[in-house]
Amino acid sequence: MNSRGRFLLVSSATLIGVCLTLALGRWQLQRASYKEDLAAQMRAQAALPPLPQETILALEPAALPSKAQRRTVLRGVWLPQHTLALDNRQMLDKQGFFIMTPLQIEAAGAVVLVQRGWLPRNFLERDALLPFDTPTGTVEVVGTITLAPARLYQFDGAEKGKIRQNLDIAGYRAETGLPLRDFMVIQQGPAAEGLLREWPAPNLGVERHYGYAFQWFSLAALIASLYVWFQWLRPRRLLKDHIPDDRT
Repeated sequence: MNSRGRFLLVSSATLIGVCLTLALGRWQLQRASYKEDLAAQMRAQAALPPLPQETILALEPAALPSKAQRRTVLRGVWLPQHTLALDNRQMLDKQGFFIMTPLQIEAAGAVVLVQRGWLPRNFLERDALLPFDTPTGTVEVVGTITLAPARLYQFDGAEKGKIRQNLDIAGYRAETGLPLRDFMVIQQGPAAEGLLREWPAPNLGVERHYGYAFQWFSLAALIASLYVWFQWLRPRRLLKDHIPDDRT
């Protein structure tokens, strides 16, 4: 391949590389903008008055995502025999469990899964939970609506037992036979019953998208800079060095 052919090949490859990296950077900015809008919507939902339990229970599954992060107040009876602990959950930089207990709504006959709080790990006996209380009788639960428990990576398949890595509401509905609704509530309030409720604000990873965008734009600039140096500046400098100076 002659020098002109190499020049055209390198120029084409550079153009493709710059366009691709710029497009990827722009896509990351769009993802960041989308998540910023989503975060704003979540904050707006949290600022609205609590949604009555009759209203949330009457919603169709397709309408539930629009109510995420909305506050609500549920009244019912705990079903402690179906309590689960989600392992490897952090709070205040410590490892422990999220305690999940179904709440039976007496008036409606429905059951809602509630993330009641965080329990520290029992370091003396890993497979045993530290004691915590579950009130009897009718209770009132103040919390925020969400669609499912946060998931962590797991190596095996579906989990069984009282301590699990993840929990799928539909799978747990089939496992227990409970009429669980397709949403759950994260209980809010001060520490009680041996459980902490210092829930962190939802993290949508906006900063990560800005970081990726910066990396892609930096790569585009590097590709363009290398092209200019090796295809234009360096050859001209070498040519200048080999041209005799007529003044000598």
